[in-house]
Amino acid sequence: MPVTRWLQPDALLWDGRVVHGPALEVSADGHCLGIGTPPSGAEVERLDRRLLLPGLINSHSHAFQRLIRGRTQHLAVGRTEDDFWTWREAMYETASSLDPDGIEVASRQCFVEMALAGTTTVGEFHYLHHNPDGRPYEDRLELALRVISAAREVGLRIALLRVGYARPGFRTAPVPRQRRFYDPDPDVFLAAVEALTASVKDDDRVSVGVAPHSVRAVPRSWLEAVAQARPRVVHMHVAEQPKEVEASVAEYGRRPVELLADLGLLDERFTAVHAVHVLPSEIALLARSTVCACPSTERDLGDGIVPADAMVEAGVTLAIGSDSQTLLEPFEDLRALESDLRLIRGRRVVLPSVPGEVDSLAARLLGAATTGGARSLGLDVGTLAPGRPADLCAVRLDHPSLAGTQQDAVLATVIFGATSAVVSDTWVQGTRVVRDGRHPLQESSAKAFEALSRRMFA
Repeated sequence: MPVTRWLQPDALLWDGRVVHGPALEVSADGHCLGIGTPPSGAEVERLDRRLLLPGLINSHSHAFQRLIRGRTQHLAVGRTEDDFWTWREAMYETASSLDPDGIEVASRQCFVEMALAGTTTVGEFHYLHHNPDGRPYEDRLELALRVISAAREVGLRIALLRVGYARPGFRTAPVPRQRRFYDPDPDVFLAAVEALTASVKDDDRVSVGVAPHSVRAVPRSWLEAVAQARPRVVHMHVAEQPKEVEASVAEYGRRPVELLADLGLLDERFTAVHAVHVLPSEIALLARSTVCACPSTERDLGDGIVPADAMVEAGVTLAIGSDSQTLLEPFEDLRALESDLRLIRGRRVVLPSVPGEVDSLAARLLGAATTGGARSLGLDVGTLAPGRPADLCAVRLDHPSLAGTQQDAVLATVIFGATSAVVSDTWVQGTRVVRDGRHPLQESSAKAFEALSRRMFA
């Protein structure tokens, strides 16, 4: 009979509810079996002063952009202002300079940082496909496989969201630095998704999704092809900037969400990333779908604030992502879903919660990084329950920022008062990835990443 083991924290979030005292039983193949009191002679690991949570899910990441953290926080020479579109030029310059080794090094460093912050699953929105001049690599899957290799090495679960990219925009002149993003037609794009899916079919920690980049980057015919293919998961940048909405109206006479609804794409498999500039009527159209907010990036790029309150009321599922890696602090992104709304609504406790239940708002927010992220990526993770993978993160209740935390407010104190510094351990399918705040690759990864940065920005 397979040997099981028990993890004994002070508290854990079991099936969506914080419970104090019981231990978690984990099977030999890394799945949750149940909670209770370990029997005599069982293998028990004490996790003193720890809160055990489901591993956090980062539903939208561009890992290579970790390289430009801190490098775009100034006005470029000759400019008097900066915005999303000028930032994008700096990002393109970095994207066009990376070789396969560099992409793997940058991805690995980003994923190590995620693991240290309690993230166990990443949705990687991957659009670097070819050589900088646009020529395919001998293995057309080269760069996607390098990103997957980095996640495997770090120990993360990854959903590789293979991006389709056809053009710089409606009636927009070609952008040479985008050449490595492009596929010639939707058939080639979808064939690449199929080939990538086949290449990872034996790894249950790797999945593949379809990601037409945005309404501006793919024409209607590509979106029709995606709708006809009926993939398991579809992710897409939607209404991040007003110019995107204006271009969609100019080309189609429809706003982005309206166009996607016309094409039959807005169902439970669809995730709209950002969805900042949407009308109430469009929020209603998104009710069956997921919206992935990326607050730290949306703040950094001046995108705006996701109307999460109206979305929750409409039945939209929320997820979160780190996007440009401006900051890798999932608790900060979670609380920003609420706190940014407080600034524009002029009141507190904006998102729905249960009056008198101290942890109810925090539990809703945590859901965006757990059950919401799992739904977005089409994965059976995000909650600790019988039969689910033991993807876990442990929070140090003895960290100074959590001193004095009481049992009825443990989630609220973590979500509204902590940073990733409180995360001590992570496990992916029962395998420990981070122990006592350290990842085994963090020194070697940082050294390789620093060398890459020196080469690129010297």
